[in-house]
Amino acid sequence: MPDTDPKKPRLLLVYPATHKLGWVKRFQLPSLSLKQVAAATPEEWEVVLADEVHEDVPFDGAFDLVGITAMTHQAHRAYEIADRFRSRGVAVVLGGIHPSVLPEEALQHADAVVVGEAEPVWPLLLDDFLAGRLKRLYRAPVPEGDLLRIPWGRRDVFAGKQYLTTRTLQASRGCPYDCPFCITTNFFGKSFRYRDPEEVLAELRSFGKGLTVFLDDNILGDPLRARPILKGMAGMGLKWGGQANLRFAEDPELVQLLAASGCIGIFVGIESVAGSHANHPKTGSRFSQADLIKRIRDTGVVVEASVIFGFDDHDESVFERTVRFLEESRVSLPTFHILTPYPGTALFDQFDREGRLLHKDWSRYDHGQVVYRPRLMTPERLLRGWQEARWESYRLPAIARRVMLGPGKPVHLLYNLLRRGGIDRPRDGC
Repeated sequence: MPDTDPKKPRLLLVYPATHKLGWVKRFQLPSLSLKQVAAATPEEWEVVLADEVHEDVPFDGAFDLVGITAMTHQAHRAYEIADRFRSRGVAVVLGGIHPSVLPEEALQHADAVVVGEAEPVWPLLLDDFLAGRLKRLYRAPVPEGDLLRIPWGRRDVFAGKQYLTTRTLQASRGCPYDCPFCITTNFFGKSFRYRDPEEVLAELRSFGKGLTVFLDDNILGDPLRARPILKGMAGMGLKWGGQANLRFAEDPELVQLLAASGCIGIFVGIESVAGSHANHPKTGSRFSQADLIKRIRDTGVVVEASVIFGFDDHDESVFERTVRFLEESRVSLPTFHILTPYPGTALFDQFDREGRLLHKDWSRYDHGQVVYRPRLMTPERLLRGWQEARWESYRLPAIARRVMLGPGKPVHLLYNLLRRGGIDRPRDGC
């Protein structure tokens, strides 16, 4: 922890952990939200960050204000931390997606709650706190337009902690697709907002050498806006990864530009291999998913394909069909999730209205547990099918077959072994 300046007010930013991680924690990415909150904090403040994945929370430290971020599965732990600081008389602000969706719940554990993006309201909140007029709620407007203006994230707050990389950034926010299981559109806007390409490239140049990760929900969502960024990255000697939807591969030139820009891996959400969610505007294409995946893999870029089990048109056959499809389509590595109706989404409202939620224990809303009653199978069968699909896809022979299918074998093998590290044999119960 750096030396303190007694003249500066002290802000502690906390990333709550819901469970202990072993060696895998060295391959985690730091919190983007807290990196941005730190960047939006005026220089008159001293900022200290505690990532509970890597260290204990300094409950006995001398802080004027504590800010805690929380996704839904972290909410319970965030509330525990907040309650403990408040019992000492330290003011607490809660933010992040879960407090944004359920501010009244969060306010039971906080002096103030930030709803939506923090950057537009955070400096005002800090001014109000120092002036003794802190309000209970700071609500950022839902973003409009197509331009994203955010400060460069502060990497210095992660000093001394071991992550996969701290060279993380966003080039865009927002999404027009409004998927029923996703909250992005509601709080980050109905259009793709991109930063000025020259500003993105300038931040990239400040990183120096090493792995860079774009934390956009869909960095290639608007190919016309993404193209100048990719062109600027070509020749910089970068190695980077990010997330997109598969439709960008409809343009062969964009796929080649992606590889030329230094991309070594792209995470694509194909959601479902059949049914209505395979043909959503975000995922549907005049090309087959297999053809688009092959185009990317042929360049040597790792394709991590994400699928979700448990949509209302999924019956028990979906597990076997999905595993076979992913084998035949040559993805570099698959990622499987259980459909989770997060509060604030249309899916949550639907399942709540239909009486299909099994409980509202937010700590179990984590993509790896069944928290609702599926339409065409039991909750137990959904959990078992998810476990079996993961296990079958990450047996060593299955990994070997994927790795040997295309160029870039060492990188593909490393990706697969890292992903295999978090997968256990199937178990019963949910």
